[in-house]
Amino acid sequence: MVVSCWVKGCSNRADNSVRRGFYSFPAVRENEGEFTKKLCEDRRRQWLANVNRKDTPSKYSKICSDHFVHGKPSTMYDRSNPDWAPTLLLGENLSPRKSMKKEKKIETDKKRFDRAQERQKIREKHHAARALLDLYEEVPVPEFTATPLVENTKTCSFVYSGQTEKLEQRPVPINPVTKSQVDSDIQRLLTENMLLKSQISGLMLNQDSFKGNDDKVKYYTGLPDYLTLLTIFNFVREFLPKQRLSDLGAFERVVMTLMRLKLNLSVQDLAYRYQTSTSTVSRIFITVVHVMYVRLKHLIYWPQRDELRRTMPLEFRQQFAQKTAVVIDCFEVFIQRPKNLLARAQTWSSYKHHNTVKFLIGITPQGSISFLSRAWGGRVSDKYITEHCGILEKLLPGDLVLADRGFDIADSVGMYCAQVNIPSFTKGRSQLSPTDIETTRKIAHVRIQVERVIGLVRNKYTILQDKLPIDFLKSETGELPVIDKIASVCCALANFNESVVGFN
Repeated sequence: MVVSCWVKGCSNRADNSVRRGFYSFPAVRENEGEFTKKLCEDRRRQWLANVNRKDTPSKYSKICSDHFVHGKPSTMYDRSNPDWAPTLLLGENLSPRKSMKKEKKIETDKKRFDRAQERQKIREKHHAARALLDLYEEVPVPEFTATPLVENTKTCSFVYSGQTEKLEQRPVPINPVTKSQVDSDIQRLLTENMLLKSQISGLMLNQDSFKGNDDKVKYYTGLPDYLTLLTIFNFVREFLPKQRLSDLGAFERVVMTLMRLKLNLSVQDLAYRYQTSTSTVSRIFITVVHVMYVRLKHLIYWPQRDELRRTMPLEFRQQFAQKTAVVIDCFEVFIQRPKNLLARAQTWSSYKHHNTVKFLIGITPQGSISFLSRAWGGRVSDKYITEHCGILEKLLPGDLVLADRGFDIADSVGMYCAQVNIPSFTKGRSQLSPTDIETTRKIAHVRIQVERVIGLVRNKYTILQDKLPIDFLKSETGELPVIDKIASVCCALANFNESVVGFN
């Protein structure tokens, strides 16, 4: 679509012959406070009044740079600028007298604005000079003891209140500065400079501040030590896109993302810490989470049968021989209440009494996370997720699956020649038999490990404990939602920590 100027009588169009800027009508910002909203409304009203057309502009209507004094509109908060609204060549049918009067007013406003800008520059220079002078006055002047060199005594005349007084000028001592004193002052300043640099480095959370400090790494990122953090960073750094609007390096962006996952820090908090905007923090978080998901999702690894048997813990060997392939359970994450009624119904969890998404997680007997499903609505049953998430396709004939009572999946698992063990039910019976009680006790004793792993992931990365925004559930065509990537990255990073299951 060819962009043309919306001003009546102006025939300028966007082409390659003459380079002009075309600017949209100012929109009203609803979510930035009452002052900003009123200022946007006043500016849009002024634009419409100056253009003076009967029809209403659309979102595609543009005004070219020929109608602004400086060639482009000013910022919204610079109301004194003559380019706060278009003023030139607006196609009005004015008499020569009115037209000359209007041009004179525009020229006067432009000169007034230029004078104000010049005064502001002079004022800033004055403040800078004053600050420099104050800094100079605060610097202590070292006192030196040396033999004064006495100059000749002179006589000066001063005129005060019409009278002339003769004052004798005193001898002026001159204190020479020795080279050793200068060297000591330079050494003192260098020491203070190094101390300040180390303090600033500790506050900025850059790579040097984490080096050799495993406790700090564990607190901010959830990883066990600095070497693990550096390994993950080197594994993803080449795939991070370059940031055009931010000065943050690749290491700072990765640490910022890990800090939000680990401590659930708000976007505003991270913006203050790294001295950037909230939009930049949000964009960096989404981008780095996507890269980490692509690179680290393979750490959620389903081991081969011989690998499981070689490393099977003693407790599982005694209770279930070496058949156990996976221990499964579901965990839920709170989300904001959707506006769509269908989505609200699909995500309502009667167990949590809240809108949630549900994940199926599977761990090996050794305690590592070997499977994580995609996010499902909180209304979906555990049985349905298990049968449709793809975990059954990973089972081999003879494998044993340990689960809770809600996983009534014996028939589905049997289709793959595998077996599932769940605690016994008392439905239809007054009490369990001794055999069922012993079997249930054995299953519950080892199945508790999956709940410990879920607790490890949720406590290690507290973003999964908070109510996540509904935007994290949205996805483009064929793109995985952000909430799936967050859960996968948290589980993959949890596999770097020591297992909650003992081998013996």
